[in-house]
Amino acid sequence: MKINKYNFLILVFCFIVVSINAQDKKSKKHKKEAALVEATPAVLVVEGLNLGNKAPEIEMTDPSGQIIKLSSLKGKIVLVDFWASWCRPCRLENPAVVEAWGKYKEQKLKNGNGFTIYSVSLDQNKEAWQSGINADGLVWPSHVSDLTGWNNAAAVKYGVGGIPTNFLIDGDGIIIGKSLRGADLEKALENLVVKN
Repeated sequence: MKINKYNFLILVFCFIVVSINAQDKKSKKHKKEAALVEATPAVLVVEGLNLGNKAPEIEMTDPSGQIIKLSSLKGKIVLVDFWASWCRPCRLENPAVVEAWGKYKEQKLKNGNGFTIYSVSLDQNKEAWQSGINADGLVWPSHVSDLTGWNNAAAVKYGVGGIPTNFLIDGDGIIIGKSLRGADLEKALENLVVKN
């Protein structure tokens, strides 16, 4: 009888030790998981050129030599528009772009406070570039170029193989449209208008 009580006490002691160790391991696991959740951003958006990707940054000079970053337009819906003064299809498309800018620049849009355009020129001649801006009435303030033609750093980064081409990004810098010309641009912007 005494042996059974002794064995019983050892068994209870072992059970208590195992339970304490299990609780300690569980507590450490929860602490690790909590630390991982805190270290992980709520939303991880990949930079890239597909719909839903964060648009790559562009940092280039305007005709007066001032640097304009694409990210400086954050909060607005932005059309990143690749064009050149020597590109006939671009020049034919410009009236539609001008019309869209005039119609939506001050509209309340989904995930964007107004609409603007960030024009990236693939020109090599500064005078021709400025002349194209003036002749086509491209009156928005964000016109940039590095005057290297097809070697334009932004065009290379965005994989531009032909112009005109564009990327529509929302107020958070996320790509929400690509290659929107004429009526397609109008439709995309109209779909973003906040209806009262």
